[in-house]
Amino acid sequence: MVIKYADFIGSYAKETQCPRDNKPEYAFIGRSNVGKSSLVNMLCGRKDMARTSRTPGKTQLLNYFMINGEWYLVDLPGYGYAKISKKKRKEWERMIRDYLTHRATLQSAFVLVDSNIPPQQIDIDFMNQLGEMQIPFAIVYTKSDRLKPQELESNLQAIRAAILEHWEELPPEFISSANTGLGREEILAYIEQVNAHYADFLENHL
Repeated sequence: MVIKYADFIGSYAKETQCPRDNKPEYAFIGRSNVGKSSLVNMLCGRKDMARTSRTPGKTQLLNYFMINGEWYLVDLPGYGYAKISKKKRKEWERMIRDYLTHRATLQSAFVLVDSNIPPQQIDIDFMNQLGEMQIPFAIVYTKSDRLKPQELESNLQAIRAAILEHWEELPPEFISSANTGLGREEILAYIEQVNAHYADFLENHL
């Protein structure tokens, strides 16, 4: 897939405020400071699409980006944020859950996992929640350029083993680096494939 243009559409506090044009969409979410904004910028081929910050929790709304006039990339707030109030945390959790459970045009969530560190229970718990909600998802391992190949593979195997304690098989997974562009073509090709299935579905059911 070639990204001809990517435009920021808007930020929304509720799923009911989000666009209603039947275009497929893909939600990107992960633990705070996992490198989500950098990945979004890399996928879109822009340095300034999503705000990057050393301070976790900068994404606080459902941020919509229109890609090629055909589909939406949705940047969701991170989870695991420590420097916000319990009230704000509950509000974010409710907003994310409402979005995930009610968004009919959501084709897949991409769960971002830091490939540099051991398995995090918060990531496993979130994937399990997606399973309970029957939300399709794929895993994107971020920051893969920071480790030597053997170290990276060892970490990935540990994360996979932790996931398989709860799942019979692994979801689709992608190894990425916002710095080198690794994984960009594979992620976009996957989205293109799912878009084609979605188009067939609309043609047969509308």
